[in-house]
Amino acid sequence: MTESPTSLHRRRVLLKLSGEAFGGGEVGVDPAVVQSIARQIAPPVREGVQVAIVVGGGNFFRGAELQQQGMDRTRADYMGMLGTVMNCLALQDFLEKEDIGTRVQTAIQMTQVAEPYIPRRAIRHLEKGRVVIFGAGAGMPFFSTDTVSAQRALEIKCDAVLMSKNGVDGVYDSDPRSNPDAKKLDTVTFSEAIADGLKVVDAAAFALCMENKLPMLVFAMDGSDNVTRALRGEKIGTLVVNA
Repeated sequence: MTESPTSLHRRRVLLKLSGEAFGGGEVGVDPAVVQSIARQIAPPVREGVQVAIVVGGGNFFRGAELQQQGMDRTRADYMGMLGTVMNCLALQDFLEKEDIGTRVQTAIQMTQVAEPYIPRRAIRHLEKGRVVIFGAGAGMPFFSTDTVSAQRALEIKCDAVLMSKNGVDGVYDSDPRSNPDAKKLDTVTFSEAIADGLKVVDAAAFALCMENKLPMLVFAMDGSDNVTRALRGEKIGTLVVNA
């Protein structure tokens, strides 16, 4: 059910976007894809939803995958963080073409292109109706952008964290890519997701949200209006909550 305009004005959410989707299945950034995402984000922002965003970097580098090919994991993770910043700047550009005020904040300082990550400043931007895009992950290796999304959502006092996924439309009782009989769940508890080893989201992100009673929505990033619906609080994907 869609929330009323009044409740939308009180809604603050953290949206996690898949970096893989930014490339349209290829290495790099597909401008048409990023433009489409920006056009989905813009309407709820105009309606008063406060939106912060974490973008992955899978369209450029994944630290764990580079490690498997012989690269030092720490260095590979830092390369992945730089990839997320490139995605942030692309999204900022297309959001501003939609007349949406936007700020990029990064966990690794690069002051010529972005602000440093300062939670209170991020909250102030959100209160002024600007979208804040967080780049460079946590600024440390071995932390996934799923976990960073939960942490940022908690620190800037979001009402929910929205995890968009590339190629899966919610949480299933087993991996739908390997089990054609896997059943999609409308709701699931964090403790069930962790106990059953449901890996659509990192266990650390599940645990952070569970410990702090922060609801999570897992939904498909693909679709002409999925991001808009999730930002508005409509029923979509799988809702993950405390028991």
